Amino acid sequence: MARFSNAISDFRVPLRKNPILIVIILVFFVVWTITLVGTTDLPNWLLENVLVFIALGALGFTYKRMPFSDLSYLLIFIFLCLHVYGSMHTYAANPFGFWLKDTFDLERNQYDRIVHFSFGFLLAYPIRELFLVGFKFPPWVSWSQPIEITLSISAFYELIEWGVAEILFPAQGIAYLGTQGDVWDAQKDIMLAFTGAILATTLVSLIKKKFSIY
Repeated sequence: MARFSNAISDFRVPLRKNPILIVIILVFFVVWTITLVGTTDLPNWLLENVLVFIALGALGFTYKRMPFSDLSYLLIFIFLCLHVYGSMHTYAANPFGFWLKDTFDLERNQYDRIVHFSFGFLLAYPIRELFLVGFKFPPWVSWSQPIEITLSISAFYELIEWGVAEILFPAQGIAYLGTQGDVWDAQKDIMLAFTGAILATTLVSLIKKKFSIY
């Protein structure tokens, strides 16, 4: 098991020698292109994908200096796919969300709730890896930071959504916010991301104790 721990810790590999990451990148760009071609609301798609452009730019710019493990890139890839699929039809009008609504007799399209939970659940591990391996912070910091950062970013993102919708793109405001008439939508989104991060760090902690890996 120590050999496995060393293997996932030593991931400073040039991109051309990392076929797993190359496949992840190619598949994501295929998914991203499909959502662009099939979008029913191009202004909303562009607005929703501003942060995707920023995230991809940051990951590409820091790859040589501070790369993540393949597992972290996979988790980031899954989250970004969920997000860009939501931007294809807007979160409130997402087809998968309507399918869930009809199948389980739900009151609203829950796709936005799924993505907000996934933000905390899927990105907690990469955040932990960033502080533990990238920044060389003490282990206790790597357990607390995913939860704290998820909570902070979720709250800040709700403020960004409000500001962008109200000031810059009022025409896309309702579609961009996707509140669906719920006055507590922002607070519920923050709580779901917070809960996802707590659950993810708990699972990582249990796996660490079980298999003695970082």
